[in-house]
Amino acid sequence: MKATRLVRLAKAAGVKLATAESCTGGLIAGAITAVPGSSAVFTHGFVTYGNDAKAEMLGVEPGLIEAVGAVSSEVAAAMAQGALARGKADVAVSVTGIAGPDGGSAEKPVGTVWFGLAKAGGVTTYHRLFAGSRRAVRAQSVDFALGLLSKEVSTSFCEQKEAKKLY
Repeated sequence: MKATRLVRLAKAAGVKLATAESCTGGLIAGAITAVPGSSAVFTHGFVTYGNDAKAEMLGVEPGLIEAVGAVSSEVAAAMAQGALARGKADVAVSVTGIAGPDGGSAEKPVGTVWFGLAKAGGVTTYHRLFAGSRRAVRAQSVDFALGLLSKEVSTSFCEQKEAKKLY
């Protein structure tokens, strides 16, 4: 399971994790905290389903949401940065999207999901268009987010720790 691997990697690297979720409603945090021992690496899970929550809990500027929409690269980045800072984590992932079955548009169809991945060096965003039911879109979003975190911890933090051992 991806969450088990993530927790194992984060423990090995001494990395703290946080999540900021909209369309997944806490499913990413739930997957991580279902793993025994995850309290050693997981600091915060922000469920910011509404726009007011994104502003209040993560510091996302309401004007940004108004200008580009909650489902956007910019908001995903701001959510991840907010979770990183407010969660006092080493790496944070965010997700905002349209899980359906309605709420989509021509520009942002159902299945549109943006992810943010933040660490001290900055934030990177990712866009995916998932197919299927609401449940399927949410499940694919959780899977993708866990994969992003695992890859980041593995490539950035585990490699840094190994490099320090050599010097």
